[in-house]
Order: sequence, then C-alpha cells, then structure tokens
Amino acid sequence: MIKRRALRIKQHPTIPLYVFALAAHEVSQVADIARISRDAAGKLLGYQRPEKKQHVNQILEYLDGNDVLFPNGLILALPGTVRFRASPGPATGYDSMAVSGTIEIPLPDSPDDPRPAWIVDGQQRSAALAKTRNKDLPVIVAGFVAEDLATQRDQFLRVNTVSPLPTNLVSELLPEVPTPLPTKVSARRLPSALVDVLNQDRDSPFKELIKRASTPQEQRSSAVVTDNSLITAIEESLNSSSGALFLFRNLSAGTTDTTAIRKILISYWTAVKETFPDAWGLPPTKSRLMHGVGIRAMGRLMDRVMTHVDPGADDMVGLIRRELSSIAGRCRWTQGRWEELNIAWNELQNTPRHISILSNFIVREYVRSRSNPS
Repeated sequence: MIKRRALRIKQHPTIPLYVFALAAHEVSQVADIARISRDAAGKLLGYQRPEKKQHVNQILEYLDGNDVLFPNGLILALPGTVRFRASPGPATGYDSMAVSGTIEIPLPDSPDDPRPAWIVDGQQRSAALAKTRNKDLPVIVAGFVAEDLATQRDQFLRVNTVSPLPTNLVSELLPEVPTPLPTKVSARRLPSALVDVLNQDRDSPFKELIKRASTPQEQRSSAVVTDNSLITAIEESLNSSSGALFLFRNLSAGTTDTTAIRKILISYWTAVKETFPDAWGLPPTKSRLMHGVGIRAMGRLMDRVMTHVDPGADDMVGLIRRELSSIAGRCRWTQGRWEELNIAWNELQNTPRHISILSNFIVREYVRSRSNPS
C-alpha cells in the first residue's frame, strides 16, 4: 500500500477527486494503460492510443537531466478501494474548496497482478517516468475515483482537446460515452455506432473489412475500408434533408429508427458488393470502390437510389441491384479510365475535389439512365 499526503478537492457531488504526489518509479506500480481493442465478442475495450516512442524518448531525455522541473501532472482513474483520511484538527475556515489528509492506494500482491488504477491522461509521460534514472522524482497526480469505463472514456476525450486525438480513435470511442459532448463531436456518435454494426453484423458485406483504431495489427491488412470514410458517408445521409437515412430520424422527439437504418445500409451495400464483385474486398490500391473516394461517392448515390426503392420490400437487395445495374458499365473501379472525367481509375484520390467529381458523375449517370432507359 502507498500512503501519501493528499488534498480531497470538493468538486463533483459523487466522484471523489484527489491531488497528491507519487515518486516516478511508483507510477508504474499504481497505474496501467487501457489500450483500445476489442474482445472476441466485439466489445470495445480500453481507450488509449498506441505509445509514441519518439515522444517518450524526448521526455525521458529531459527527466534524466539535471534540475528537472516537471509540473505536467498525470490524471488517474482510481479504484473504489482507495481510502482517504482527513487530517485531525479544526477546519481552517478560509478554504472550503479542499480538505487535507492522507490517501491510501492498495498495491497488487505481485508485479504480474493488475494495477489498481488506470492512466487517463499522461501515458507518454508515465512511460518515460518508468524508465528514468531519476526514480524518486515527485510527480503531481490528480486522481478521481471511477471504475466504470464510461466515465474514464468521457474524461479521456475531454482532456485530449488541446493536442487532438486521432480522428478514428475519437470516432470509435464516441458510442461508448453516454454523457453529453460538444455538438460537433456528438454528431458522429450515431454514425460511428452504425459503422460498428456494419463491421460486426454477420449479414453485413463490410464484416471485418473496416479498419478502426481497435483493429489488431494482424487484421489490418484485410480490413481494407477506413472507418472515417464510411462514418462521413453515413453522417451526410443522416443530416441532409435529402438523405436516405434522414427520414428515419424524428428530430422533434429526438428518436431514431436504427432498425430501419441498419436494414437500408446492409441492403444497399450488399447490392453494391453484388454489382461489383470483382472490386469488393480488395485493398484501396487495387480497387477505388473500397477507397475513401469510392465509399463517399457510392454513399451519395445511395440517397438517390433509395428514393426509388421501397424500404419495406422483401427483396430490397434485388431492387437496389437493379437500380445500380444502370451505372455498373460506366464505373472503372479496378482498371481503365473514367472517360468523361478523363481520369485513370487509380488517379482518383480521397480529396474533396475528387469526391465531388466522382459523386457528381455517378449520380448524374444514374439520373440520366432513369430518365432515358435504353
């Protein structure tokens, strides 16, 4: 057990918050890092991004120097087993914001046992502190008692706003954070959750094809679709009044028919897969259909196609496939040249200009084919 002088800060009504100091070598004894990943059932675990070795080495070089001043504190999620004993004696009366005392943090019985706390902010600093020769350097720690992942993830997202987190990491964590977030960030919560469904649903043509922050290294070569492209495509359809998914949101009641949206997404992209079987599932370097530019363009086509398909039809995939057949012969996903665009298939890039050019062409061709069926 580690005992330290501490302040209990009177801030949250139910979550205790403490400020205390640990020696550099004690940080790794007390806290561990919750790396983002998924278990065998697909449940999201952890929240931290990978360690940046260069950044750690830069911090370590400073810590191993002389006259170190290290005011950058760590933020830890503490277990409910910590104990705080207020100092005896009368209150001072002039400072009602904090109580001084002693905090007791239990330690594992052996080095292989789980640590009692999790690092919410400062994982690069904690990695450097574990290696520094200056092992007794006092380090400032702010610790709040919260064993539930939702609270830890909420705080992780909030403290990492100055140095932006990778977009795909934020997107994957959003569905797991139930508390209110800034509007711009929370707008991607539902699209990100739908991408989770597409990546895990056994009926989805995208099953295990979507690369997320939690995707293990050994699966990254087969996960050929970047999650951000698909999230943005879904977000556009949900938020635009002309989007195919917009109709399934009741803005006044604040409700969303996610069952209907799931059916449309799986049906539409299954029809895309069946229309372009030779281009589906390949890396973006071999198929622009799986590239960000293809996902975004076909996502915009979905909004047009679904205006001509009954979402309650039993054979929705077949109906959508029939609509897509009108533009299939005009697409050059894996070879050749997009004649009207004067662009080779592999010259299309995931840029706003190319996304607009390709989307406009595909939608225009689809509308033309319906107006003038051959």
